[in-house]
Amino acid sequence: MRSTSAPKVVVTGYGCVTALGQDASSTWSSLVEGRSARAPITAIPVDGCRVREGAQATLPDLSDYSIKSLARLSRADRLVLPAIGEALAMAGLLDKNGKSVLPFLESSISTTACGMEKGEKFLESVWEGRKPGRRSLLAHYQAQQQIGQLHKRFGFSGPSTIIANACAGGSNAIGHAFDLIRCGMADVILAGGYDALCELVYCGFDALLTLAPEACRPFDKGRNGLMLGEGAAFLVLESETHARNRGAGTKGIIAGYGHTTDTGHLTQPNQQGIPIEKAMRQALNQAGMGPSTIGYVNAHGTGTPFNDGAEAKAISRLFSGTSARLSSTKAALGHTLGAAGSIEAVIGLLALNTGYLPPQINLLDPEPDVQDFLVASGENTKLDAVISINLGFGGSNAALVIAQK
Repeated sequence: MRSTSAPKVVVTGYGCVTALGQDASSTWSSLVEGRSARAPITAIPVDGCRVREGAQATLPDLSDYSIKSLARLSRADRLVLPAIGEALAMAGLLDKNGKSVLPFLESSISTTACGMEKGEKFLESVWEGRKPGRRSLLAHYQAQQQIGQLHKRFGFSGPSTIIANACAGGSNAIGHAFDLIRCGMADVILAGGYDALCELVYCGFDALLTLAPEACRPFDKGRNGLMLGEGAAFLVLESETHARNRGAGTKGIIAGYGHTTDTGHLTQPNQQGIPIEKAMRQALNQAGMGPSTIGYVNAHGTGTPFNDGAEAKAISRLFSGTSARLSSTKAALGHTLGAAGSIEAVIGLLALNTGYLPPQINLLDPEPDVQDFLVASGENTKLDAVISINLGFGGSNAALVIAQK
């Protein structure tokens, strides 16, 4: 049960950039309308790949950067900075010059590939014998470079924890920030995740035959792979007291966090979904809620046979007899890896605050375990709480319960 002595952790701002929109509202509108971002990949070379489509974002304009400064930014930077700017602005933490009003702001950030395209260009320069600019390329792909860019852009400093926990990392980054605030180690933290398309990751998934050759179909009996995507999302988390003292509005509450680790297979989840269910129960217990409180479940739902089968079993057991609704937004946005959990937390907040639910698109033959839970087009309902689930290679399972303010 939720400790009465631990501070309540509230969300005062959020922002995202996805393949469906350059901010949270445009992404949400497209999701609710049932659109898919699937299109030919042009940002990276995919000529030799079996699958050449995915969810590629249109990079937001950073018009205040000079051409030279813009060239130094990685594709990841160009996703991260607008998403953070939106979150800080919503939280009332930017001044008239677009700088943070807090000179010190801790961050908890998830990524899997950092600014990998810079590292790939470094390797190309080695192969081609080009020495000018090589050191800069090597420096700019690492995660600390993206942290440095956000500090420079928004004018604050502070420690940053990088959560490299595969596809559960976005949820774990938020969960880590949640834990720090609850135990009194911080009053406000910027938490989220990002990943940009790059050759290494895309070609790796293609070589593993995990990419869907056509539409990604989560929780469909005929599902045959994921759709790779890119994006970034960030949330401003604060203790309720800190937010109230500075007059900040509250968008929702992070009420519970659960995390477990499979001990079976490096890439396949436990096929009965037992560790996934345990993570959800941990989050619910910490929130002081039962399964019947949850109105919407945003599933990991990659569209791969092993993932969705295990997740469906866990969800059907835990939410049997409840009115919970279920969908995976990866069918529309793509699997954004280190950004997935943070993007889906933003989606959970938007569902909570609007009552609309993202439909499960691309269904042909629903998985029997969850067919009665799956969201149809046009659904809306009053929600008290939602849960977001994410799984990662290595057996990581994370769950976040997000409740009404």
